[in-house]
Parts: sequence; structure tokens; C-alpha cells
Amino acid sequence: MSLEKKPWSNFNKIGLRFSFIYFILYIALNNNGAYPYWTYLTYVLKIQSGILYNLIPWFGNDLLGIDYTITTGPNGSGDTTYHYLLVLFMFIVSVFGTIVWSLLDRKRKTYSVQYYWLTTAIRYYVGIMLYMYGLIKVIKSQFPEPSFYRLTETYGESSPMGLAWTFLGFSVGYNLFIGLAEMAAILLIFRRTYKFAAVLTLVTTANVMAVNYFFDVPVKLLSTHLFLMTLFLLLIDAKKLFLLFFKGASVQLTKIEPAKFKKKWLRPTLRVTWLILVGYWTIFAFYNVIQRSKTRAKKPPMYGYYKVQDFTINKDTLPPLENDTVRWKSIRIERPNSLIIKTMDGKSTRYSSKTDTIKKGIELVKSKDSTQKFTLNYKKLDSLYYMNTVKGGDTINIKFKRLTKKDFLLMNRGFNWINERPFNK
Repeated sequence: MSLEKKPWSNFNKIGLRFSFIYFILYIALNNNGAYPYWTYLTYVLKIQSGILYNLIPWFGNDLLGIDYTITTGPNGSGDTTYHYLLVLFMFIVSVFGTIVWSLLDRKRKTYSVQYYWLTTAIRYYVGIMLYMYGLIKVIKSQFPEPSFYRLTETYGESSPMGLAWTFLGFSVGYNLFIGLAEMAAILLIFRRTYKFAAVLTLVTTANVMAVNYFFDVPVKLLSTHLFLMTLFLLLIDAKKLFLLFFKGASVQLTKIEPAKFKKKWLRPTLRVTWLILVGYWTIFAFYNVIQRSKTRAKKPPMYGYYKVQDFTINKDTLPPLENDTVRWKSIRIERPNSLIIKTMDGKSTRYSSKTDTIKKGIELVKSKDSTQKFTLNYKKLDSLYYMNTVKGGDTINIKFKRLTKKDFLLMNRGFNWINERPFNK
């Protein structure tokens, strides 16, 4: 069945107008790299930094009376006050835009052309976005394996998001499974497969949204919109899908006709442009993700978790008292040029590091105070490491036991086909 065969109801026309304005605004202002060069274009035109970063705080502080500073700019969270205000602003603009559009275009019987272009924009946005998210899961870049920090902290000290990241990062197989499910959303960009892909993607986005909501992951707005956009793609066939899945009826889904052009050269030109953009985007996406994965995979010299066995300062051996602010508890070396010292009171201090494996020394500079510098000399005897330094006028000698991730039960338990009893420690 084609969209052009019968007039639309007033409800459907109003819904299309609102959806068109709102979703196009959201895609344009929250593109997240889904469209090639779109982020660069918005940067050049200063849509974010020059317009929205001034408009939205004014909208929140002056019009809505929010009494705290509304921060702008990326910080890893997609659920800031700024993002919620931006969504509210787009909603208000869409409501007024729908009213004006409805008054000016009352005689139009169908919106099949507008529906086609809107669904095309949504299909590409959701498809490419989820493909990217899936790809970084398959290559295991989004959820790295649990760090030494996670392995040495208690469950009770982790945040809900930290717990989710530990759970999701633990298993390579599960990352592959959910990654491939998300990557399947790329079928949305093809008209022949997008209905099937939409059903699959609706389940996938629902799962992503649930994790973000129930584990307090600050990507709730984006995941909700990906779910709503996918749902929008299926709404036109909602009744037919109900009959198919719950009644076992034979149905014919609504056919979305491709755009028609009066000039014959436009269609082949768009086809070639589509092939170039998709090819470019695919190569670019793989390159970026693989480079990111390589960066994460690099392990620094002396990589490991070093648990203090003995700690001597100025020839005075300190016992491992729980709240001691001087005695070290451990050293973590996981990232290049970074070392973290944890004292017995639970406080961690990050240092920039430079390791000389020939002289067997680690030059350390405190991250928040570059005036605090010292060199940690080390040597290995049997299975233990011995380190010494002069820090703040004090001579410190430490004996460590180096642990790898395989020394932790979570990482060495492995997969077992046969379990005679539950191993739930």
C-alpha cells in the first residue's frame, strides 16, 4: 500500500508537522557525528558555541528562572541541564512551528513527500549512530576490561554506572553479541530492509535505554530519542504489525515510495553521491575506531597493580593501619605516562610518569601540583619488586607484590560448560 492513495487525517497531518520539525531539529543540533562533516559545519557556522551556548543559558536563567550556572560544552554527559533545556526549547519551537505550518498549509491532503524525507533522515541518523556504537563494542573499545581500580574496590563503593561498565566490560563475547545487534541497525539505510531493521532496532534501543535509565548512565536523552525515532518509523504500520504478531494475519506493510525528481539527472547524481558518502563514512568510521582501539590497547612499561608488602620511611617501618595517610597501600600503572598512588586511608593521587627501563627509574610529577617531583627507583628480585625514593626530604623504601588481572577471580574464573553447583562467590 502506498502513502499517496488516500488523504491523511487531520491528526496524522498535525503529527507529521510536529515530528518533522522536532526530529529534524534534534538531528541537526545533536548529530553526534552521524552525518559526515556535519559537526565541522556546525563548528564553522558557530551554531553551538556562537548561538546555542548563549541562547540556551539565557533561556534557562532569564526566562525559566533557573538560579544556578548552566554549563555548556562537552564533558562526557549528555544529560546536563543544558541538554534538557535544549530539548525543551526544541519542543516549544516545534509546537509553535506546527501551529504556523497548520495555518498556512491547511489544504494539503497528504504529506507523503515530507514523510519520505523525514524517515530518510531518521533512518540514516539512527542507523549510522547505532552502527558506530556497535562497532566500538565489537572491537571492545567502549567497554574496556575492568581496570585495577575496579578490581580492587568493593561493589558497594562503585556507582551504578561503574557497576554497569564493569559488567559490560568483563565479557568479550557479550560485547560482540550486543555490538552486532546494534550494528544491524545499518540495515535501516536501505529501503528494502528498513522495516525489518526497525523492529530489531526498537528492541535494541529499548535495551540501551533501560540500561541508561536504571544504571544512571548520562546518555538517557540520546537513547530515548533513538528509541522514539525507531518507534516513529514503525508507527505507520502499528496496526498491521499487531495483526501480524498477535493475530497471525497476512498483512502488506506500507510502501514508502522513493523521491521523484522532474530532472532526470538528479536521481543518478544522488545515487553516486550516496555511494561516495557511505563509502567514505564506512572507511572513516573503521579507521577512527581501530585507531581508538590501538590507543587503548597500548600498555605502559611496568604495567600492573603493585600491592605494598612493607613500607619504610626514614628507617621506620610503618604497620598497615587502616587510616594512615602516609603509608602507601598500592600503586596502579595502567595508562601510558600515568601512575596512581593509593594510601591506607583510601586516598588516591595521580602522577604524570616517565619510565626509564634501562636506568630502572620512574620520574613522577603530581598532576595537580607540578612542583612536587620525585623519582621512584625499582628493581625486581624473584617475584617481588623493591622501590625506593626521596620524597619531601624523606627516604622511602617499599616492597611490592605485583598482581596482574589474572590474579583476580573475576578475570580468571573463565567460561564453564559444566557447573556441578552454582559458583556464585
